[in-house]
Amino acid sequence: MNPLHNLNQALNYIEEHLEDEIDLNEVARRACCSQYHFTRTFSFLAGISLSEYVRRRRMTLAAAELRAGGVRTLDLAVKYGYTSADAFARAFAAVHGVTPSQSREMALKAYPRMSFQLTIQGGEVMNYRMVSKEAFRVVGLYRQVRLIYEGINPEISAMWKSLDETTVSLLKGLSNTEPTGLIQATNNLAEVQEEGTLLEHYIGAATTRECPAGMDCIEIPAGDWAVFATQGPFPKTMQDIWARIYTEWFPSSGYEHNGSPTLVWSESPDITSPTYRNEIWIPVSKS
Repeated sequence: MNPLHNLNQALNYIEEHLEDEIDLNEVARRACCSQYHFTRTFSFLAGISLSEYVRRRRMTLAAAELRAGGVRTLDLAVKYGYTSADAFARAFAAVHGVTPSQSREMALKAYPRMSFQLTIQGGEVMNYRMVSKEAFRVVGLYRQVRLIYEGINPEISAMWKSLDETTVSLLKGLSNTEPTGLIQATNNLAEVQEEGTLLEHYIGAATTRECPAGMDCIEIPAGDWAVFATQGPFPKTMQDIWARIYTEWFPSSGYEHNGSPTLVWSESPDITSPTYRNEIWIPVSKS
């Protein structure tokens, strides 16, 4: 199996169907992985979501047709899958910064088709272990936060700062299963990939005990976990490992993310340490 070839086969299919409805099941089949895994891998490699890439490519082709003349905006809207000329015009303006009617006089943006190529970057070790766990729950504080791929997430930082000593002590007392102590859980990574979209995020404890009144709770089903250890400056080290998990480990491991919440354990709240330790717990199933 050649993961790089498979990813490019999926991109070829997308390119061939920009004027049609894109079948994500077929995209995933050509990539030899699940829809979830392909969209996550694409986001890490490309830096944008798959839906945004498709929109940019369609608006690039539409701009070229408008510049050539002889085509109505409504016809282009239908051609590229929009329900109205207004919806098409909004998508066009979001990409190019101008309306379709202004496209012949104003500078436009072009987004060439993408392909993935192999770059060797030193073959660094990824430390991980496999863990099987019975069902449990994460009990604690819940917020919706925006996805950020690089740098410290200010909304998650605010969540940590909102925890008082009484709450921290209560959560640590509830912790009775791995990963022990205070942890984070993110529930809907399968649905979102574009930076700035909302994540369902929890800070709390993994436990088999009941959820106390006044606290939020999320149920975690039984299953297998790939646990990746990281050590180094926060948050860069952990975010680099996240990218490598999807671009290096998943394509060669025989596993894929199963859609359950993802967990993060941290050694201490002191994120300034140059040897800061984390564990990323990813729920997996055989691909």
